[in-house]
Amino acid sequence: MSEDKTNVMRIIDQKKVSYTAHYYDSSKAVSGTEVAALLGEEQERVFKTLVTVSKSKQHYVFMIPVASELDLKKAAVAVGEKAVDMLPQKELLPLTGYIHGGCSPIGMKKFFKTTIHTTAADFEKIIFSGGRVGTQVEISLADLRKVIVFQLADIVM
Repeated sequence: MSEDKTNVMRIIDQKKVSYTAHYYDSSKAVSGTEVAALLGEEQERVFKTLVTVSKSKQHYVFMIPVASELDLKKAAVAVGEKAVDMLPQKELLPLTGYIHGGCSPIGMKKFFKTTIHTTAADFEKIIFSGGRVGTQVEISLADLRKVIVFQLADIVM
């Protein structure tokens, strides 16, 4: 359980934005719902980061509550595409610099249009990957807006 700063944290620090880092034993949690339970947080407030690809080969990032499932049709509409598909797992690391389970919308090799499910606005702060398995960051949407550009949309089933 490493408590070193991740690139995500360094990027947030550069923007002079406050956040809380959460660490968990990654051998005890595989799914996002297990991570939420280990952190003692409600599943609705813990978000997972998903990367998709459109027919036009554009990549999009979607953040949804860990217990939810991305609605690919709603996701496509939100980004103005006819369709999007989940990025094959083997393409995640070369594209984003992150491994499955440690993918964060902050600090990818290249910035991709990011959409966060509307329920994020219901919480003072949301929690998502800190860029490494075993690390999560907690930040308000207002502060997250100072770090990355994103839109809110209804993108879950």
